[in-house]
Amino acid sequence: MRTEKKIDFSNLKAIYINCTLKNSSRKSHTEGLMKVSMNIMRSENVMVEYLRLVDHNIAYGLMPDMKKEGKDVDEWPDIYKRIMSADILVVGTPIWLGEKSSVATKLIERLYGMSGEMNDKGQYIYYGKVGGCIITGNEDGIKHCAMSTLYALQHLGYSIPPQADCGWIGEAGPGPSYMDEESGAKNNEFTNRNTTFMTYNLLHLANLIKSNAGFPSYGNSRSAWDDGTRWNFENPEYR
Repeated sequence: MRTEKKIDFSNLKAIYINCTLKNSSRKSHTEGLMKVSMNIMRSENVMVEYLRLVDHNIAYGLMPDMKKEGKDVDEWPDIYKRIMSADILVVGTPIWLGEKSSVATKLIERLYGMSGEMNDKGQYIYYGKVGGCIITGNEDGIKHCAMSTLYALQHLGYSIPPQADCGWIGEAGPGPSYMDEESGAKNNEFTNRNTTFMTYNLLHLANLIKSNAGFPSYGNSRSAWDDGTRWNFENPEYR
């Protein structure tokens, strides 16, 4: 086996947001699998932050701060700052009726509400950040949930590396979940391999982007477009 050169990921930060329906007083099987990925990152000296969104009072809506829209409480502005301080966002969600959780949908909606903001290159705000997802459940739907989550993240501006999702599901119907010993999930070769590959793919892409001072702005800067720059675009009306 050839020896691979060690890569330094210590300048990166990742935030893992668990979109379980359970608050932190209860065991989350999604958190169990997320910890596998988080432990890999920590072993690579990556700064890792973790939170359960349901522990925070996040209002529904698309404005940056829903308190200004009449809501009594909205902790989203603080959560958003924590997301923006990270190079990598990993969304964890259980499967309910074949879909990601309602909490995951709320997270994506609030991210969407900020997507019109711009970074210092005049690009949309999430350009240069990397996204992935972790899915668990007792029913089919890993790929479906990953598909909708990763589509949403890339549409907002996140960069998605190869194989940016992983997951575990038990047999169809009621049965043991990821952290239950009888499930054997912690020894599942497929899940462990995919979780490892996903984690390193996120790190590689984030490292490449950060080492190149962000995602290139040539051809995608909203502020440049608004100022009249069109690069090689040629409006067919004027041909």
